[in-house]
Amino acid sequence: MTSLSRVFTRSYSAVMAAAKSNVADTTAAVKKPVVKRTAAKKTAAKVSTGPKKLTGILKPMPISPVLSEFVGAPESSRTEAVKKVWEYIKANNLQNPANKREIFCDEKLKTVLDGKAQVEFLEIAKLLSKHFVKAS
Repeated sequence: MTSLSRVFTRSYSAVMAAAKSNVADTTAAVKKPVVKRTAAKKTAAKVSTGPKKLTGILKPMPISPVLSEFVGAPESSRTEAVKKVWEYIKANNLQNPANKREIFCDEKLKTVLDGKAQVEFLEIAKLLSKHFVKAS
């Protein structure tokens, strides 16, 4: 019985040694050379030609007089308008404490949110979209 275990151990270690050497050979061939960036290339990539142009929901647009009175500016981006509405909701404690998704509208908020007494937080951006004047 002891001779069988010795034979098995010898053949097992011989097979494993061959497998390890094959793996080492293939990983050495796969490695790619490391390319170092110079300082000039790094600074050239970071240099900008001026301020970024705001587009999409970040672009300030003309808004309706109702929303303009609420926000306090004649132009606003969509994100800024939603942010101002949320600030008003938090300041006046208009969120339902049992269900934070629901917002109770007071008279000032009803003028902006289509006269609804209660809205869900996902509706706010949709209800504000009608206050943004579309460019022709």
